[in-house]
Amino acid sequence: REYAAIKFFLYTLAGSVLMLLAMIALYLNTIDPETGGHTFNMLHMMDQANHSTWLLGTNVRHWMWFGLFIGFAIKVPIFPFHTWLPDAHVEAPTAVSVILAGVLLKMGTYGILRISYPILPDQAQWFAYAMVVLGAINILYGAYCAMAQSDMKKLVAYSSVSHMGFVLLGMGAAAKAGLDLHTAQAALNGAVLQMFNHGTITSMMFLSVGVIYDRAHHRDINGFGGLGMQMPIYFSFFSFCLFAALGLPGLSGFVGEAMIFIGTFGAFRTVAIISALGLIIGAAYVLWMLQRVFLGPKNDKYDDL
Repeated sequence: REYAAIKFFLYTLAGSVLMLLAMIALYLNTIDPETGGHTFNMLHMMDQANHSTWLLGTNVRHWMWFGLFIGFAIKVPIFPFHTWLPDAHVEAPTAVSVILAGVLLKMGTYGILRISYPILPDQAQWFAYAMVVLGAINILYGAYCAMAQSDMKKLVAYSSVSHMGFVLLGMGAAAKAGLDLHTAQAALNGAVLQMFNHGTITSMMFLSVGVIYDRAHHRDINGFGGLGMQMPIYFSFFSFCLFAALGLPGLSGFVGEAMIFIGTFGAFRTVAIISALGLIIGAAYVLWMLQRVFLGPKNDKYDDL
């Protein structure tokens, strides 16, 4: 846990330093129209007319975008800045895992939407294609990694990487220049909705894993079996939250993902089709965990659960 904590600290510190440098550059680049001095007021930063000539070169604005983006990308986390997440989740107690999944991960995507997009709109459009590609990588990479796990908590952690890829996909599609308004709205609304849905679904998954860990004192998927007969009510709750995670129609995960794909398909068709494979892999790792933990012959070791 010391390794996980130090790794988390160093990653976050590095991202925060880059964000600080970008914020200072934005401060020096923004003139307050009332006082004539520099300002941190975000409303003035959003008005491109208030930007001075001191740092107005396009390349410098690109650097400011990257400084903010990497800081937020570490929090999301976006591949390849994601490696702190599985370590932190596995070592953290259940309550901290819930806070990480439900709150911290959303800080990254919220920051990009709230700060990077309105202040640097040209760079957001310029980076739109890269954003959807990073989203697709997150979706597929996170899903494949989740499928390879035998630790229940690590599986849920990698599923978080995959699900946050959907949010990135919608945000990137919404930023594409010249996009039809309804398509952009579908992508962006889907991304914001998925941020909320992921917080509730993944928190429920971590709490469910915490219940079984407190009683069995391990999280090894292959160490269980047949728990559905022994714990039918728990089985029902866990199944419900896993079905939400795989995007079953009628549950919250489906609505956000459907809107994201409607928006992305209109903006980046090929990337949307490739990303849709993540839904299939997601269903595979979720149902595979369900099968190995709850179905099949009962493990006699857990007769007292």
